[in-house]
Amino acid sequence: MRIDVITVLPELLDSPINHSIVKRARNKRLADIYVHNLRDYGKGNYKQIDDYAFGGGAGMVMMIEPIFEIIEKLKSERSYDEIIYVTPDGEQFKQSTANHLSTFENIIILCGHYKGVDHRVRERLVTKEISIGDYVLSGGELAAAVIIDTIVRIIPGAISDETSALTDSFQDNLLSPPVYTRPPEFNGWKVPDILLSGNHKLIDKWNEEQAFERTQRLRPDLLE
Repeated sequence: MRIDVITVLPELLDSPINHSIVKRARNKRLADIYVHNLRDYGKGNYKQIDDYAFGGGAGMVMMIEPIFEIIEKLKSERSYDEIIYVTPDGEQFKQSTANHLSTFENIIILCGHYKGVDHRVRERLVTKEISIGDYVLSGGELAAAVIIDTIVRIIPGAISDETSALTDSFQDNLLSPPVYTRPPEFNGWKVPDILLSGNHKLIDKWNEEQAFERTQRLRPDLLE
C-alpha cells in the first residue's frame, strides 16, 4: 500500500510514521508512506499557499492552485483509489472505514490548515472527506497520523488490533459554510457571486443559510 500525504508542516509527521507499528510496516514494505511539502508548489518568492477569504471574515484559506498542481503531478505517476481531505466536518472515521481503506493500493491524504481549503478543492479534487472527531485541531497532520496508524496496523502482516474512532461535539453544533479564495474562477469553477458582492449583510445571511443547510444534510444529528 502507498500513502501520499500533502501538508504545509511535514515535520509534524516525522514521529508518527517513523516509530512503532507504522515503522515496522514500512520496513517490511507493507506500507510506503511519502510526505510532500505543499510549499514546494507555492507561488512567488515566499511560496504562498494561502490567501484571504472572499467575503471577509477571520483566518486565511489554502489556495486551490498549489493543491491542484501537486495532486495532478501525483495522479500523472499512478492511479489513486481515494483522495482524502481531513476536516472536522467530514465523515466520521470508524473502524469500518479503516478496514475499507486498508484494501486500497494508493491513497492521498490532504492536511488542511488555517481556515481550511478553497471549497473548489473539496468539490472537484477530493473524493472523500474524513473527520476523526467533532473538534478542531490546529492542522490536519494529527488527524492524518491517526488515519495512517489505524489503516496500517490492520494490513495483513503488520498487526490485527482494532482501534476506535474519536468523537466529541462541535462548539456551535453547526458545520462551517463553504470558503473560497483567489482566483475567483479556476478551470471554469466559479466562486458564488454573493461572496464577491461586497454586501456583508447578504454574505452573513448566505453563510448562516449554508451552515444550516450543510449541517442538516451532512450531520442532522447535530441539530437534534
